[in-house]
Amino acid sequence: MRAIRFVGAALLAAASVVAIHASGPIAVYARVDKVVIEPNADAAPGTVQIWGVFSVAKPKNANDFLPASRGYLYYALPSMPGYRQVALQEWNDLKAVAGTNQIVAFGSQLYGTPTVRKGDERPQSPDEYSLNFGIRKISGQTGHAPVRAILDFKP
Repeated sequence: MRAIRFVGAALLAAASVVAIHASGPIAVYARVDKVVIEPNADAAPGTVQIWGVFSVAKPKNANDFLPASRGYLYYALPSMPGYRQVALQEWNDLKAVAGTNQIVAFGSQLYGTPTVRKGDERPQSPDEYSLNFGIRKISGQTGHAPVRAILDFKP
């Protein structure tokens, strides 16, 4: 019986290590207004424009975020084939929260941070979409600096 408990505990510990390794510091906090998947959301998705107010992590600094700004993020699907379907699901999750005033967190700083583009800027050179832990709805964390920056944002 002890051997079974030991093996079970070892497997649980190994799974935890994998989960921790698979995620990283959050890249983006956002209040999403709209999501545009191009060229076609159903048949041939390739890029996405996520419009709203964003607080994006400072590059190479896991503990600090840029001031909140309005505009859009422009992403391409991840280059790793196994991640493409997950990214599409996350884009659809973002579409579902668009316009609700819900603040969400997504993306991983481990793979870089995206550029917030101004609304009149032409979409070009998309950032590669990074996966982390999915789209996480944020509630009750109004003291967290990037969340506060979005809540206090005035155009």
